[in-house]
Amino acid sequence: MPVGIIGHYRCGEHNMGEHHPENGKRLTAISDQLIRSGLDYVVRQFDSKPIDKSLLALAHTQEHIDFVFDNAPSEGEENFTVGEDSVMNEKTLTSIMYSAGAAVDAVDLVMEGTLGAAFCATRPPGHHAEHDKGMGFCFFNNVAVAAAYAKQKYGLKRVAIVDFDVHHGNGTEDIIRNHFNATPEDDKGYLFCSSYQYPLYPFEIEESDTPPIINTPLAATTKSEQFREKLTAHWLPALHKFKPELILISAGFDAHIEDEMSHVSLTEADYRWITDELKVIANEYGKGRIVSVLEGGYAPSALGRSVVAHVNGLIGN
Repeated sequence: MPVGIIGHYRCGEHNMGEHHPENGKRLTAISDQLIRSGLDYVVRQFDSKPIDKSLLALAHTQEHIDFVFDNAPSEGEENFTVGEDSVMNEKTLTSIMYSAGAAVDAVDLVMEGTLGAAFCATRPPGHHAEHDKGMGFCFFNNVAVAAAYAKQKYGLKRVAIVDFDVHHGNGTEDIIRNHFNATPEDDKGYLFCSSYQYPLYPFEIEESDTPPIINTPLAATTKSEQFREKLTAHWLPALHKFKPELILISAGFDAHIEDEMSHVSLTEADYRWITDELKVIANEYGKGRIVSVLEGGYAPSALGRSVVAHVNGLIGN
């Protein structure tokens, strides 16, 4: 089955300032590299729809949802800060809705058999957003909403979320623990695997090899060999044991050697490697179903090249 790219031009309109690393140029860089690689002729491309606001409650408190919506600036109003690192302008709420909507749309396209796998080229990202607050550059947790949606609508028993962003997916862990109420005794059908440079934002993270949370810290000196060894030892056995019917990926590419957000030194080949490994697991237990959602990645050229490698892995080229 074909692989799809899902996004919307409105995701590029969220603006936190001229020099902010999380900006619309990230999506332009991805689009340019997809065209340069020829993949734009290979994949199917879809415009996302804005998410139904009620679906956000699958992963967030109503108080947090109302806080974001009630404080979203209207045209001509001043920007509003959510948490310590996220600024909303008059177009941010629309970007949020299309970004979260893409993840839900991708689940539908994959579960209904239109696509074998999908990559959501969207922003703002989501994996730092906890059940009751925004953090990092994130307002709502796109992958967590999509995971709960997949279980609710399609009756899936086992959904895995894997996160190879260089920053820990603290929001996703929080939602699984404190909103889905998953525990080692009853995982509620969720498994979360996160690799991340440690110490690095959000700093206070506990290493874990106990499902439903597999936290795999990486030293700042980590290069390809150590990255692959860690994930082979910690992620892959847990995923095989879990047997996911759907894999959701928080695809952050800021561990790339060219990205100044971290000191971890990965390359496009490493993102292709982990995509290949996840594809094997998806094929064995979940009919190949993968939904990948963009998180970090702030060196435009490296981001675009890494996404090309990732999408090639989803395709199997």
